[in-house]
Amino acid sequence: MKNKKILTTGITAFILLFVSVNLKAEVKKYVRYTHDDVTSFGLLEGETVYQLEKAPYLGGGKTGKDYDLKEIKLLAPVEPSKVLAVGFNYHSHRGDMELPPHPPIFLKLSSAIIGSDEMIIYHEGINDLHYEAELVAVIGKKASKVSKEEASDYIFGVTAGNDVSARNWQSMDLQWFRGKASDTFAPVGPVLVSGLNYKDLLVQSRLNGQVMQSQRTKDHIHDIDAIVSHISQTVTLEPGDIIYTGTPGTTSSMVPGDVIEIEVEGVGILKNIISR
Repeated sequence: MKNKKILTTGITAFILLFVSVNLKAEVKKYVRYTHDDVTSFGLLEGETVYQLEKAPYLGGGKTGKDYDLKEIKLLAPVEPSKVLAVGFNYHSHRGDMELPPHPPIFLKLSSAIIGSDEMIIYHEGINDLHYEAELVAVIGKKASKVSKEEASDYIFGVTAGNDVSARNWQSMDLQWFRGKASDTFAPVGPVLVSGLNYKDLLVQSRLNGQVMQSQRTKDHIHDIDAIVSHISQTVTLEPGDIIYTGTPGTTSSMVPGDVIEIEVEGVGILKNIISR
């Protein structure tokens, strides 16, 4: 009887392990690119890009065409109708500041989006331009008034983002319009990834090769599910909309000629140069 009990326990453990492994989401990488002046979305597997009929978060399937990664030019991997962002979402960045119990949200503009290897404009009148390394959530289906428990079903995947911020404009303007949403102030990329555990990924920034920020998303004050749920109570999120989820630690000034890299575990490196 004892041996039978041990055998049953062992079989149960094996079944649970098998189910757990097979229920684990498959990690997939997607890109947006140009080839022969045609812009497309693609599924990236190794060094091959399989062209999709439309954006992956719109259900785009393969067209039958494929390209070597070296043949194409990568663009920002999303085309959102809305760009939202969360402020002060790490204790390491918030410090002693008191905040409301819900995620503090502000807006950027889709016109501010650029991809990796594009230039960040140092606009005239700026004297204190900062990087902010962030995980960016990408919405996969229309979300309105969803609960925190339901939110993960509406998140297609994640990418890396830099919430570029002109601090002098933030402090002098009525809203953070110029400081956060000027042209080129929303770099994202290089790829969009589904299937990652977005609640525990390492986010880093490097300025001219020196690590400036490094912290995991498990340290978010408000996790991504809570953020999506909160926004959806008043704003309908559409497929492809993106949410910058907050930056860790402290940031510092960038000047023309600087190279800023944002790396998110499982996503890769988003690299931009500050224009002269």
